[in-house]
Amino acid sequence: MSVLHRAMSLMVLLVPTQALAVSVYLNGTKVDGLTGAKMDKCSAEFDAKGNVLLSCPGYSVKVEGGAVEKPKDDAAVPSEISKHYFLVTEHGQVGVSDYDFDLFINSKFVRRLRNEEEQIVTEVTRHLQPGNNVVTFVAKKRQGKERKSFSPEHFFRVIIGEGAAGGDRVMIDEALVTFQKTAADTGDATKEFALTAR
Repeated sequence: MSVLHRAMSLMVLLVPTQALAVSVYLNGTKVDGLTGAKMDKCSAEFDAKGNVLLSCPGYSVKVEGGAVEKPKDDAAVPSEISKHYFLVTEHGQVGVSDYDFDLFINSKFVRRLRNEEEQIVTEVTRHLQPGNNVVTFVAKKRQGKERKSFSPEHFFRVIIGEGAAGGDRVMIDEALVTFQKTAADTGDATKEFALTAR
């Protein structure tokens, strides 16, 4: 194969790729042309159209002088959320896991869930947007203290799900996110979950 023939083959292969006009999105916001930025602890995903979707907990993007452009999805996204979403914590034994959790929803800090707190039951619907959401937990092991336990039975668990409140009770119909750490675990950890609000 001649050099010219190889060059023409390469051009034919490159043209369709360039014509796709893919974009880069950071936490759902288009950031084409972004330069001089470094972000740690990010995950990347390529959607069906070849767009690059970066998920970076703790980072937000402010767009000046224009509307925020979201990636286009073929599936219809509801204009508002009709369901209710609740967060519930559970302990194997309160204050023994030595873990605190920072909760982020769509890269915005919501609250810290502490090891020594009694059970927390709270609605998180207002922190969600219709359609796709990213829920991130940053678990921090308390250092510099003598460990209270090494047992996996001493857990700290968080559940987020669809449900309903009646009086002083909350019933979760479907658990959508479950995250836990135990006293047997060591070190910090970060985990992301996809949650579709409807």
